[in-house]
Amino acid sequence: MKSDVIVVGGGMVGAAIGYGLASAGAAVNVLDEGDTAFRAARGNFGLTWVQSKGLGVHPYFRLSLESVDAWGAFADELRDKTGVDVAFHRAGGLILCLSEAEAIERLDFIARLDRQAADDGYDCRFIDRTEVQDLFPKARLGSQVTGASFSPMDGHANPLFLLRAMVSGMCKAGGAFHPGQSVERITHAGSGYVVTTASGTFHAEKLVIAAGLGTQRLAAMVGIDAPVRPQRGQLIATERTRELFRYPMSGVRQTDEGSVLIGFTQEDVGLNNDTTAAGMRYVARRAITAFPVLAELRFVRAWAALRVLTPDHLPIYAESKTHPGAFVATCHSGVTLAAAHARLFPGWVLEGHFPERFQTFHPERFNAQATA
Repeated sequence: MKSDVIVVGGGMVGAAIGYGLASAGAAVNVLDEGDTAFRAARGNFGLTWVQSKGLGVHPYFRLSLESVDAWGAFADELRDKTGVDVAFHRAGGLILCLSEAEAIERLDFIARLDRQAADDGYDCRFIDRTEVQDLFPKARLGSQVTGASFSPMDGHANPLFLLRAMVSGMCKAGGAFHPGQSVERITHAGSGYVVTTASGTFHAEKLVIAAGLGTQRLAAMVGIDAPVRPQRGQLIATERTRELFRYPMSGVRQTDEGSVLIGFTQEDVGLNNDTTAAGMRYVARRAITAFPVLAELRFVRAWAALRVLTPDHLPIYAESKTHPGAFVATCHSGVTLAAAHARLFPGWVLEGHFPERFQTFHPERFNAQATA
């Protein structure tokens, strides 16, 4: 099957890129491995987050802020094209502190990122316990809550609705989504690429690899070293309940449907997405310490998923030097950066307009760090 572009990977990153390319008029085939893959989207918390991004790497802060600033129009566009409301809200978000030591650390973080951002505008402040309680009048704070950082830059959305909307929008624009396609081989044939799967071959002039934890193996086939590793996160979902949390937090978020999501652990356990009793206890204990009312709710589901991390936790964006027209994209902030991916990749892939804001995220940085 022939197209202008093949996108390998149908998760948050690949779907956003595929949607952007199809919306720009390209004939796109998105190849998705299916439910046998270690899907990061299964465990995405749904935050559109800025306040904690990019300390020491200012371009990452700017990219995150630009993407979330574009998110409102992006969500409206997806709804208008597909009828899917991705439940995007941007009223602000918090990172809670459960000790004086955590509060001191958070105050220092805010001050440092504010100095770094300078005129780019880092809109975040520390609020005390009383102010935090005022934001959650229906959920009494636990005694250990000392305060929180609050940023109006932040928001949240439904990640599964987002994935559905991007795939639907791509298909409505003329693209095609192919599930169950585990890529075995990528070859450079003439001026284009042939991607071979267990069920057939796909041909295109351009290729984008956005395959999550499969990215490193596939990127090597086009001459790009894109190191990634898994990190397990465990989550809990409660029964639906009355509105308790208007604002999302790092670790607690109430959905439009009323369920409360609780998580995340950060575990380096390889390709293991099992849940554990210890992980569930940690997730539940911290959430209930912050908001005792959560102990009154039934926990109806627990699961785990694998994040996709690079060595420095920053994205990788690159075009191959040895295989022109082959690109790689990976990050662990697929929801936050979805609007940026949909907007910036078409001009780069189709017309060669390299986004300058991607300059920092070339994988050659890892070679430079190794020799420094």
